[in-house]
Amino acid sequence: MNPTKILMTEHRVIEQVLNCAEEMARRAKIDGCLNKAMAEKTIDFIVNFSDRCHHSKEETHLFRMMEERGFSPFQGPTAVMRQEHEYGRNCVKQMTDSLSGGAAGDKSALAKFIENAHNFIEMLRPHIQKEDNILYPMANSIFSDDDQSELMAAFHQVEESEMLKGTHEKYLAIAEELANFYGIEKADLTKIQDCGSEMGGCGGCGGF
Repeated sequence: MNPTKILMTEHRVIEQVLNCAEEMARRAKIDGCLNKAMAEKTIDFIVNFSDRCHHSKEETHLFRMMEERGFSPFQGPTAVMRQEHEYGRNCVKQMTDSLSGGAAGDKSALAKFIENAHNFIEMLRPHIQKEDNILYPMANSIFSDDDQSELMAAFHQVEESEMLKGTHEKYLAIAEELANFYGIEKADLTKIQDCGSEMGGCGGCGGF
C-alpha cells in the first residue's frame, strides 16, 4: 500500500463522521439544542484526527513533496487544498465557540453552530473527492519508489512523534460511537486496521 492509499482509507472514516455531523445538525435544528456530548466528540475527532493527524500528513509531507517536484505552493492543486483546509479550520473554530451556547438552547449560538457545520461538510465532501480522484493520482504519477518510501516513513513519524499511544483506538471508538448513536453506515474498519499494520504496526491515525 502506498501513502495515498492510507490517506484515502482515512477519508472513508472522516466521511462517516461528516455524515454523523450532518445528522447531528439536523436533529439539533428540530430539538432546538445540541447534544453536547456528541458535539464535543465530533469536534474532538475533527480537530485531532482529521486535522492534526490527517491534514498534517498532507500539508507537511505530501504537499511539500509535490511542491519540491514542481507544483507551485502559491497556485494550483496543493495551494487550493491548503486554502480549503484553512477554511475548514475556521468553520470548526466557529462550531467550537458556539457549542456550549447551542447545547444550552441559545438560538443564536445554535444557528451559528449549524451554519458552520453545514459549511464545513459542504466544503470537505468535494474536497475529499478532489484529493482522491485528482490530487493523489497526480502525486503518484510523479513520485519515484524512493519518494513513496520517504513519504511512508514521514507518515510513520507523524504517528510516533505527534500522536499519543492509543490514538488509533480512541478515534476509531469515537467514529463508531457517533455512527451507532446517529444510525450512520460505518466504514470498513478492517481495511483501516490493515493500513496500521502496513505502517509497521504503529496504527495511530495512519491506520485510522
